[in-house]
Order: sequence, then structure tokens, then C-alpha cells
Amino acid sequence: MKILLVSDIHGNFPALKAVDKSLHADRFDLIINSGDSTVYAPFPNRVLERLRELQVVSILGNTDRKIIKLLKGKSFKKPSKPEKRIMYTSTAEALTLKNRKYLQKLPQKKVLKIKGKKLGIFHGSPEHTDEFLFAATPDSRFRELAANSTCDIIITGHSHTPYHKKIGGVDFINPGSTGRMFDGDPRLSCAVLKLKKQAITVRHYRISYDVDAVVQELARQHLPEIYAEMYIRGKKLN
Repeated sequence: MKILLVSDIHGNFPALKAVDKSLHADRFDLIINSGDSTVYAPFPNRVLERLRELQVVSILGNTDRKIIKLLKGKSFKKPSKPEKRIMYTSTAEALTLKNRKYLQKLPQKKVLKIKGKKLGIFHGSPEHTDEFLFAATPDSRFRELAANSTCDIIITGHSHTPYHKKIGGVDFINPGSTGRMFDGDPRLSCAVLKLKKQAITVRHYRISYDVDAVVQELARQHLPEIYAEMYIRGKKLN
């Protein structure tokens, strides 16, 4: 079974489109998205529409949860900087009714049984949706998570850091960010998971996409210029 793994798309439709073009998303048996589909790039509707078209198995991330709060007429304390908050409010205002309903129905985590393996999908970690798991996170922490989980495979996002580790008998996979990498390389990140009877294989991809399309749309919507710089440089600057 061949599974495409994406995460942290952050409203970046040109990046999602590049995954389609390079890896032919419609040819996979399954596509899994570990959350944060919205906020920061200015194409939330096109991203959510494509996820629906491809019947992607998606969960919520922290940015998505804040958007849902705004849609319910609530607010949030963080982020507090105006240049960050406008990225949330502009997204919430832009969403179509169909996409609002879609987002609000997504779960915060999901567990699937595939080819005899239990596969858990989380945004941060199985124990906390906002926990950051990096490639450099101590193995002892992964070992703790493995010991407390019944999953054979744990797929996460949130840290925007691609990795695959097998620790404590569990495969931990983060595809990296498909819309907003922070490592100085603006190319998107995703991964392909292949499940076989006796083994699994994971391959990570870095793919170029039309960054200029994101920059131009940010400018057209009069959104803070710092975000254009972040997409150009592949860096987090605020």
C-alpha cells in the first residue's frame, strides 16, 4: 500500500499543487494530512477544496483550531502580534460556507488499521496536540511515547521537521511542512510511506513550487510583507 503523507500546508495551494504534479497524488492508495491546513499562505479555500476532492484523511492542527474559534465568534490570546493575528482573521473571513463546515468536522487525531498495522495520526504528539517532536528530540522521549501507545506507526506534524525513526518498536514519521518550511530551504516537504507485509519504507521529498504566486497573492490581499520574505527564504522570521 502506497500512502502520501503531507502536513502543515498552511493555506499554500501552489505547494500542494506541486505535490500533485510531481508525485501524482491521485495515484496513491491513501493520502494523510497531519493538520495545520490553514493560515499564513493566502489560499485556504483552494487547499481545503483540493483536500476534499482527493478524499484526504485529515486532522486539525493548532492554526485550524484557532480558525474554528473565530468562526464560532470566539477569540484567542496567542499569537498576540497584530501581524500574526491578521493572518488568522483574513483566513476565517475568506472561508466559504462549505469549507467552514468541512474544517469544523475534522477530528484532532485519528487511528487507522491498515495491512494489519495500527497507524495513528496526530498533529503534535499522541500525548499532546501542541507538543513539538523534532528530529533532534531525545530518543528517550520517543521511547516514552512508544511505550504509552498501541500504535505501530505514529505520524505527526507541527514541528515542520521531516524525519523517520524506529524507536521502541514504533515507526515515528513526520513528513515536514508541505507549505512552510523553516530550515532555509523554501521547497516544500512531504513523504511517501509504503506498507508491506513484513516491513515499511519511508521516503521524504523536497519539491520546488511557485513561491512567486504566494508572494503576489499576499501582496494583492495587503497582508504583512514579512510573510512574503519568509516564503522566499524558507525561514521563520517572527
